[in-house]
Amino acid sequence: MTTGFGKLLIARFMGIRLLPGQIVALAAIALIVLGAGLLMLPFSTPPGTHLGIVDALFTATSAVCVTGLIVMDTPHDFTLFGQWIILFLIQIGGLGYALMATLILLVLGRRLGLRDRMMLTETLNTLDMQGLVRYVKMITVITFTVEGIGALMLTGRFAHEYAWGTAVYYGIFHSVSAFNNAGFALFSDSLMPFQTDWTINLTITTLIILGSIGFLVFDDLLDNYHRRRFRMRTHTKLVVVTSLILILGGTLGILILEWNNPNTFQALSIGEKITISYFQSVSRTAGFTTIDVGDMRDATLYTLLLLMAIGGSPGSMSGGIKTTTIAIVFLTVWSTLRRNSDVEVFHRRIPDGLVLQALCLTMLAIALITGMTLLLSSTESQPFLSLMFEVTSAMGIVGMSLGDGETRSFSALLTDFGKVMIMLSMLLGRFGPLLIGLFAVKTSVHKPYRYAKGRVVIG
Repeated sequence: MTTGFGKLLIARFMGIRLLPGQIVALAAIALIVLGAGLLMLPFSTPPGTHLGIVDALFTATSAVCVTGLIVMDTPHDFTLFGQWIILFLIQIGGLGYALMATLILLVLGRRLGLRDRMMLTETLNTLDMQGLVRYVKMITVITFTVEGIGALMLTGRFAHEYAWGTAVYYGIFHSVSAFNNAGFALFSDSLMPFQTDWTINLTITTLIILGSIGFLVFDDLLDNYHRRRFRMRTHTKLVVVTSLILILGGTLGILILEWNNPNTFQALSIGEKITISYFQSVSRTAGFTTIDVGDMRDATLYTLLLLMAIGGSPGSMSGGIKTTTIAIVFLTVWSTLRRNSDVEVFHRRIPDGLVLQALCLTMLAIALITGMTLLLSSTESQPFLSLMFEVTSAMGIVGMSLGDGETRSFSALLTDFGKVMIMLSMLLGRFGPLLIGLFAVKTSVHKPYRYAKGRVVIG
């Protein structure tokens, strides 16, 4: 319990009363600065490797925001100590996002009033204000359980090619990276050496899906299993159906568009084509690759760009517009075309306020991606599609990239200003929706009057 003197110091240094979401964002920035400082230590990089402040901050930002974009070759430009720092930042960045808002309030010794619970519910992407502590415990248990099982499976596979110590390390690193949808790998060419390895492909994609589907789904499944509930929530149904559509649609789209591409699929068997297409469709939220994305056709890249922009589900390790948001947008369009005044799904009506929030978030995401791409296109001498792909990957905190022609992300080709803009994009992608959501739970001002309706012609 924080003392009155401690609270006074906190208030004096902060100057203002920060909202939980703002504290989470500031804590993440502090973690990025600390991580960058640790990565710049002499024993974090091999002798002869120069790591500038911008590249250190970029790496730390990418790890904390669980993005995976790299301007340094992780397995060669960092020592074992440096790699462990990156792994630590990934774990804290992924897990801490859900935990820090709760812990901050508890450390400050504040009781959770109605306003606090409303903001905290938005911060943790929960559906109600009850059982927040139990929810946080569930997140922690599920995270370490899934990561542990994934690490065991990957270790068993890596043990066929590496010594047991190396296999264990590789297993832990890639399991944590995959579940947190971070996309960092200890191979310079991501997971291309295991392009058709079913064990690696299935384990990594399963971890990515479990990390991107959202803890609200886990909570609902557990409630139904323990008979605390007797039917699935509308949220769970919408997440599962939308995720399946995106995965299957993405797999089919990549498969068709790349089928005869001599640079990618043409020489592969049907099974290999399907495996790679499925992996890249799932990895739209994580950024791992089993094929050189830069060799894909423009139509395929645009398809991946759309998938990255949508991203994963609320309350998960992934970013993007979110599956439920885009589903509500499409349902709104469908309802409008059918001249239905209500947006309905699974025999339930979506509240009008939620529809407006979904439309708002989608428009803001499109505007931010477009604006950042146009800004970079005026300062960087790089292809427009490559810049948009990189910006979308950063804002969707995905990490998939067209590459710099060697082992790093496309961001390595940008100027320091360009790298800073990509860092800002990652921060916006990770914490932007959180902070925007907190404004939505503020008490609205009810006017004692309403204006008369104005007729406007559209279409």
